[in-house]
Amino acid sequence: MVSGVGVLCAVADDPAAFAAALREGRCGIRRDADGGPGRADLDDDAPQRALEALRGSPGLPVDRALRTTGRSCLAVRAAVAAALEAWADARLDEHAPAPDRVGLVVAGNNLTGRQLAALTTRYAQKPRFVPPRSALRLQDTDQVGVLSEVLGIEGEGCTVGAASASGNLALVQGARLVASGAADACLVVGALTELSDVERQAYLNIGAMAPGPAAPPFDPDHSGFVAGQAAACAVLESETSARRRRVPGYARVGGVHARLAATGSAAPDPRAEAAAMTGALRDAGVRPDQVTYVNTHGTGSPGGDAAELAALDEVFAHTGRRPWVNATKGLTGHCLAAAGVVEAVAVAVQMRGGFLHPTPGRPPKNVRGAEFTGDAAVPADVSHALSNGFGFGGFNSSILFSALRQTQR
Repeated sequence: MVSGVGVLCAVADDPAAFAAALREGRCGIRRDADGGPGRADLDDDAPQRALEALRGSPGLPVDRALRTTGRSCLAVRAAVAAALEAWADARLDEHAPAPDRVGLVVAGNNLTGRQLAALTTRYAQKPRFVPPRSALRLQDTDQVGVLSEVLGIEGEGCTVGAASASGNLALVQGARLVASGAADACLVVGALTELSDVERQAYLNIGAMAPGPAAPPFDPDHSGFVAGQAAACAVLESETSARRRRVPGYARVGGVHARLAATGSAAPDPRAEAAAMTGALRDAGVRPDQVTYVNTHGTGSPGGDAAELAALDEVFAHTGRRPWVNATKGLTGHCLAAAGVVEAVAVAVQMRGGFLHPTPGRPPKNVRGAEFTGDAAVPADVSHALSNGFGFGGFNSSILFSALRQTQR
């Protein structure tokens, strides 16, 4: 089950503020004054604000977190803040499993592009003066090391890279660690991506990123994604452990499915996307007509959005009941490696709050396999929800979240 969550993004510094922003349909995307690509950046001071707000929880290592990350990049500071929020939300600061029974999975690959580019420029003519600690900080695994040090985690740990599906694949790995008994609880952290100028231009050149002011996902005028910065954390925990600690939780991870599409390209594959959704449903023993809600991958890429609509049609059009759908990236921007965890947190807070957030722009109507939310939040009692994550290189994944009442006997 999801027993705790944390999030820092362009619209909120904590889960409660995130839930409020989603309900309001608040958009964190800022337009470029010169007509260039928009962006949804995280405020550089957000991690410290989030940590200072946690000082009321005496069991949290806030001072250690601030001290350990004092000279760290934004990505690491944001990850630590989101992880401490989730740790507190799951009440792990009051009573946690033994350190070697807690796992840690960080979602993301190529997380340090901006830092590497800056160091390359700065030390091109004097390479001998590159700071020695860069050998650690330029590796994605630095996030695992710092988080484990701050929180005293001694169980299994790793990073998971699957392009924009990294967040979902990290959740899959975390769920399997808990389900197998290898951990009682596992922190799954979606790491913030700071793009270098080269990476940003590459996304523009391949046609994935919107070249100018962007329309929202699924809007007829969509032209690509808007890059968003975020860090998020979901605590996955065995129901036995959570009930022992009397943690109410958000939802149960009912089914997970990930598969490749046998391609090294960026082209989406509707059949593989549909197979990921049906695989998660099959894993959970849930029929398509029992799904209340789908949090789409929905990036704003015309080809990607069209492929996902086709996949939704394949899974749901024959059921006679269209699930509600929305696109969180229309509010937060595309948070890249962190997207799957950000959107899992979005699913969790919507399920607890009994609403589905608006979909900005002009989403399509009369889609056979989906019913888009409009310009206002929709009250909803969600029994089962899918969260999709797809990535360059043929990564396709879907996670089925079920209301906790579904598991009560």
